[in-house]
Amino acid sequence: MASEKVETVIAGNYWEMEAEESNSKGAVKSRLSRFFWHGGSVYDAWFSCASNQVAQVLLTLPYSFSQLGMVSGILFQLFYGLMGSWTAYLISILYVEYRTRKEREKVDFRNHVIQWFEVLDGLLGKHWRNAGLFFNCTFLLFGSVIQLIACASNIYYINETFDKRTWTYIFGACCATTVFIPSFHNYRMWSFLGLLMTTYTAWYLTIASLIHGQVEGVKHSGPTKMVLYFTGATNILYTFGGHAVTVEIMHAMWKPQKFKLIYLLATLYVLTLTLPSAIAVYWAFGDMLLNHSNAFSLLPRSGFRDTAVILMLIHQFITFGFACTPLYFIWEKFIGMHDTKSIFKRALSRLPVVIPIWFLAIMIPFFGPINSTVGAFLVSFTVYVIPALAHMITFAPASARENAVERSPAFLGGWTGVYAMNIFVVGWVLVVGFGFGGWASLLNFIHQIDTFGLFTKCYQCPHKS
Repeated sequence: MASEKVETVIAGNYWEMEAEESNSKGAVKSRLSRFFWHGGSVYDAWFSCASNQVAQVLLTLPYSFSQLGMVSGILFQLFYGLMGSWTAYLISILYVEYRTRKEREKVDFRNHVIQWFEVLDGLLGKHWRNAGLFFNCTFLLFGSVIQLIACASNIYYINETFDKRTWTYIFGACCATTVFIPSFHNYRMWSFLGLLMTTYTAWYLTIASLIHGQVEGVKHSGPTKMVLYFTGATNILYTFGGHAVTVEIMHAMWKPQKFKLIYLLATLYVLTLTLPSAIAVYWAFGDMLLNHSNAFSLLPRSGFRDTAVILMLIHQFITFGFACTPLYFIWEKFIGMHDTKSIFKRALSRLPVVIPIWFLAIMIPFFGPINSTVGAFLVSFTVYVIPALAHMITFAPASARENAVERSPAFLGGWTGVYAMNIFVVGWVLVVGFGFGGWASLLNFIHQIDTFGLFTKCYQCPHKS
């Protein structure tokens, strides 16, 4: 009975919004707007999740395979893919629980985007809210930084006119235009195109590597050092930790309670891109990847490669928007601009968010190693530990379990099975992801600073800058 009420309440609000929009605009314009711009279906959510997961990390996974070895690389992708899908499921359960409780209290979210820290606040209190806010904001900040670094790294392989630092200046200005995209409702076309772009790039990497064949004297030594092993593992942890924006994607859906399996289905598709491409590139180039964190750097220049680079640049612009939009929302709420209907005023108010991202991308342009560091210290808590702990504590009282909007899956053994899964996730990520991964990633990151220095003009460039 409770779940039926959730569907009625949540779907009702959004269908009312659509009806109002349709009545206030011309029919043709309204239909075009909904088709290209204003999406909220399960398909939109799937495209958003799948498109947001792969992005530039597709280019660093062969580098991770060189650190881990072939077998461990494949196993970690499958393992973290499933673990990431599980915690995305937990986040979706907590979102629906929070929203249902609030809407029973007649709270209207029509002009308000619910975010993860608000879910934690409503269910568990201000201390959880503060922890969620800190880890989520920091992760999204560095996620955006990584997209800018990736843009500069990629464009350099088809245009060496400028060094990578100069390209970072240029793409920082380009990515700042994402301030004009109001919310995740408006990513329908971009998410669809973004996934096409990463699909092309993944299969280009796979086919081009197989056609190129193995380099002379190729070696597949990995794993050779614990530091490299856990750095590679943590990069894969980061790969499947793209659901820092899960709540915002859910909130953009007409019926958020249908999200539960979407992330798993998106992950299964993503694995069809990441596994073949990483396996093929590592098979062809082996240990050479240890000094080439961007897979594009080892493949010969061709029209197909240039196309893949350009498509990834466009996709990184899209992913920058995905990572930055929740930060825009938080900043808008902080300065009291979140309810403003003027897109131009909201865009102007968002610009200060881009400045620290721009600065950090110029200061620490370490494409590849930064992914592992962010994975160990931020993704581990934001995406895995906090959702699992929050779920356990929220439903610890017997009354909360009895009145839960979403029942625990029977095939897992009910609440006992769910708690066992959550305890395993927390233990594994704290020990392997944060513990060993943090140690290894930090050592590797410090090594990059010692080798190249902060504000380096051209990280891992083939020519002297």
